[in-house]
Amino acid sequence: MKLPRGQLVRSRVITDPRTVLVDALDRELTGYALLEPQGSLLLDDDGTGVLTFDEGVPVVAYHTGTDRGGPPALADLAASGPYDLELFAVHPGALDAVHHRDAFSVPPGMAADRLAGDQDLADRTRERSSRSRPAGVDAVEADDEAGSEVGAVEAFLDDAGKIEAIREQAREEAQERAEEWGFDI
Repeated sequence: MKLPRGQLVRSRVITDPRTVLVDALDRELTGYALLEPQGSLLLDDDGTGVLTFDEGVPVVAYHTGTDRGGPPALADLAASGPYDLELFAVHPGALDAVHHRDAFSVPPGMAADRLAGDQDLADRTRERSSRSRPAGVDAVEADDEAGSEVGAVEAFLDDAGKIEAIREQAREEAQERAEEWGFDI
């Protein structure tokens, strides 16, 4: 994903992704956030999460480590933290090419639901989205959002290869940690 060069408006370490979602919404930011996980004990958190915003509303999610976009990228981001956050502003229209990639799109309130677990923030985001988008779009997106959670879970559970890869990675990481800590297996 190629992003335009933006103006840095915030850079810090955060523990809760809610911080960036609230900040973007309050600023009515058109731009993007780069969230680089600081790692966790049992997971290999390589890669950076990218969220783009249009007037504060999340539009696209992408994770560079897993090369997944859309709702699956939000799942990748939710599994890690704290994060190094960089928040960038861009001129209106600068992200149009990125925002038209359907495979990376997320419904307006999904980031707040999945990353922050904050229903009030999700509702505020959907409300902002309805003011900035044509009538009827939000109703379709609300249906998509409700169905996408089930669809994403079903797609994941149907992919035996992914599940086995996760199991194998967990076994390898557990073995490495056990060896580091001097445990016999």
